[in-house]
Amino acid sequence: MEPPRPFRLPGPGPAPAPPGRLRGLPGRAQRLPQPGPPELRPSLAPLSALLCGLGLGERPCPALEARDWPLGRGTAGAVEALARPSPEVEDDKGAAVAAAHPTRGRILWQGRGATLLGPPGRDAAVPSCGKTCTAAAPTLHPPGPRPSLPPAPAPGTPPAASRLAPGTKPAVKGTALAVGLNSVKIHCQNEAVYQYHVTFSPEVECRSTRFAMLKEHRAVTGDVTAFDGSILYLPILLPQPVSLKAQRRSNWEEITITIQITKVLEPSSDLCIPFYNVVFRRVMRILDMKLVGRNFFEPTQATILQHYRLQIWPGYSVSIRKKDGGLFLLVDAIHKVIRSDSVLNFMHTIYKQSLSSFQDECTKQLVGNVVITRYNNRTYRIDDIDWNKTPRDSFTLTSGEEITFVDYYSKAYGITIRELDQPLLVHRPREKQTPEGKRRLDMVLLVPELTFMTGVPEIRKDSRMVKDVTREMLQSPRQHYMRLTSLLRRIKDSPEASGELMRWGLSLDPDIHRTQGRVLPAERINLRHSSFVPAEDLSWNKEVTREASISAIAMNYWLLVYPKRLQDLAKDLVAAMESVCGPIGMHVSRPALVELQDDRIETYAKTIRSVLGSEDKVQLLLCIISSSREDLYGVIKKLCCVQSPVPSQVINAQTLMGQSGKMRSVVQKVLLQMNCKLGGELWGVDIPLKQLMVIGMDVYHGRSKGMRSVIGFVASMNHVLTKWYSRVVFQMPHQEIADSLRLCLADALQHFHEMNHCLPKKIVVYRDGVSDSQLDTVLKYEIPQMQKCFDTFENYQPSMVVMVVQKQISTNFYTVEHAEQFASPPPGTVIDHTVTSSDWQDFFLLAHRSRQGCSIPTRYVCVLNTANLSCEHLQRLTFKLCHLYWNWPGTVRVPAPCKYAHKLAFSGQVLHHEPSAQLCDKLFFL
Repeated sequence: MEPPRPFRLPGPGPAPAPPGRLRGLPGRAQRLPQPGPPELRPSLAPLSALLCGLGLGERPCPALEARDWPLGRGTAGAVEALARPSPEVEDDKGAAVAAAHPTRGRILWQGRGATLLGPPGRDAAVPSCGKTCTAAAPTLHPPGPRPSLPPAPAPGTPPAASRLAPGTKPAVKGTALAVGLNSVKIHCQNEAVYQYHVTFSPEVECRSTRFAMLKEHRAVTGDVTAFDGSILYLPILLPQPVSLKAQRRSNWEEITITIQITKVLEPSSDLCIPFYNVVFRRVMRILDMKLVGRNFFEPTQATILQHYRLQIWPGYSVSIRKKDGGLFLLVDAIHKVIRSDSVLNFMHTIYKQSLSSFQDECTKQLVGNVVITRYNNRTYRIDDIDWNKTPRDSFTLTSGEEITFVDYYSKAYGITIRELDQPLLVHRPREKQTPEGKRRLDMVLLVPELTFMTGVPEIRKDSRMVKDVTREMLQSPRQHYMRLTSLLRRIKDSPEASGELMRWGLSLDPDIHRTQGRVLPAERINLRHSSFVPAEDLSWNKEVTREASISAIAMNYWLLVYPKRLQDLAKDLVAAMESVCGPIGMHVSRPALVELQDDRIETYAKTIRSVLGSEDKVQLLLCIISSSREDLYGVIKKLCCVQSPVPSQVINAQTLMGQSGKMRSVVQKVLLQMNCKLGGELWGVDIPLKQLMVIGMDVYHGRSKGMRSVIGFVASMNHVLTKWYSRVVFQMPHQEIADSLRLCLADALQHFHEMNHCLPKKIVVYRDGVSDSQLDTVLKYEIPQMQKCFDTFENYQPSMVVMVVQKQISTNFYTVEHAEQFASPPPGTVIDHTVTSSDWQDFFLLAHRSRQGCSIPTRYVCVLNTANLSCEHLQRLTFKLCHLYWNWPGTVRVPAPCKYAHKLAFSGQVLHHEPSAQLCDKLFFL
């Protein structure tokens, strides 16, 4: 697709912004190295290799090139970037310990391995390049988002929204509120952590031999070490220089080990956090918890739901992170659902139900699911089923020995495989970097008899099962708090666990961290003839069903399609629609009834295709189906959204049956939804910003292998944010960062101009579904792509804000009432300090009211701000947008454009095609 041609606006346009001058929060300053001669350093390795000895090597990180290694703060002299070969870490117990993945961190002193004249610190005098220089007291500056020293920005690269220094953020208007968080403050007792470079002369190639040689000198290094083969971290300062002797066992050659200090780090430095996390994983193992994936669980405390053949394992998600307020332990009480039946039993059930299409049905229901192997508590995603292999087949061990699956499990785990003719499950690990010389596995073959599926089974899912499982997993704020404090008490009461932390000088607060949040002012909801402030629960269902919407589209010519056996239900539905349409301001004429002889897919498709092909004035098609059928739903939507574009509504007959009051309630919601699909407007809020466009973006990934990902793009078309333009774009599987933003935004701007005869001066983008590791890619790839489309219009340079929306977070809020009573905070609660990032401008907003369980806020990260919008403006605008999702008369967890983009992307996945352009100005996907 070619880029759109330049679009000339009538009359003079706004003058282009001067190059390099951007308004709003300043760009992130570049930290440039001091001039000086470069120095060669030993190379560094990926973090994955450091952690592989503790079972953490399944998720390696890419190795940093020499240019990516960060220069620490408070350095004495100029230091060239360090790089090191693939490492492994070992402590006194022989377990692998992670050395730090190079990120940012405050370095109290950095030298070149020369003799340390005095205790290093903020004013320590150390020799550098043969000259004595005094290390000035380092000043903490907000670091950039990259874990490296960035090069000078290329022309056209947008500046990031920088993090305001702690204590300098503007206060947010609203009511102060005491808030408890599921974070625990960590105190560092040690004065510093010391980084050393270790050399072996003559060279020792084998890393395990290096570990063994260094381990012989515990009397010098101490029991607490983190060593990766070349870089050594210690909590103690060694006298310099250190020269040790060892012997090579193979030929008894004498080896000289030289240990030279290179850096003195603050104990809260980012460089220390990776191996702090490994230390805490050891603590969890000491408490007899089992690592499953990235989290720890207690299978011995499982709740058994025998009726459903399910087990619910309680567990914890733990991680140590550096925030604005220092080091915190983030703890979340979680659960994992494990099925008591093996995958083999599940396959037997499918065999009894679908004998003729057994293999196809197994592939359909198993591929994409996550299974757990109970003999080692590891989880795998099923990517395929190999019907040609059985446990009798052989595979090659790392030693080169050929062994059958039957013999391997018997020798390694004492397990006897009973079914010898079962196929094997295939798991293909993602592309990862592996330590040099270590062969990467192309696939992992699993025995169905020994694997168990996780999650609630789709084939047997019903409302009662979901309710029972949810009841066991839901925790009130009080229950959640009790589980967190129980873990803290267990660590404190275990001498071994608390001692493990103290070895590195770490201690935990005895209680969760408490701070002060703010509750944003309530928003006013506007209807056609009235406006009101909603009640405390922020729900206005009664008002929207009793008063007229802002605008309503009259339904003068519409079709009702239903099977013959549901003709009575169809008549009742039409009568109910005629009785409830008046109060909401809609006019509903009698529909053209299309009765089907049966409810087969072919009958629906043939009839709808024929009717829509002969009638060109149909406003809307309403279909009644007898039960929930995804295949029938997909066919109807594809006909109405792609082939013969017309807004459509599909109603499951089961939702209309029962008491008359139930049908009336359902019909009210359906009419409001149909009004949206026709282009009507339900309600709005006050938007003080003028000439504003708000954009929502999300990506939907299909579960099936090879399915393309779908980008949903939604943009507002008027100043009150009640008209929307939408577009769907397909991209390669599991590609998160959008590739066609320039075309989407250019089309949206052109539609905006056609409707308003001007272009927006401010554009606010809410980008959903981006993790922390992808924030930089959004800043350097997505944003420039969107900004390029401004060149399509003459003399057009709007200001822009890009907000990343993160829902998958483990942060929880509690309000602490009298007598230590914990409850969910009210909607509108904001926290923008203490537990926010030290790298980005971000805040946490709880916009919705949780009806059960704990309230989980949403994190918003501002990666670009050239619009002079303060932190308070962004929070207020975000909260307003959480009121505008028309599928729910209340606040939702994320801004409405994000919800619309998510629904649009999902509909694209159902259609497998881009919807017709005739529907782009309607919310046809609700």
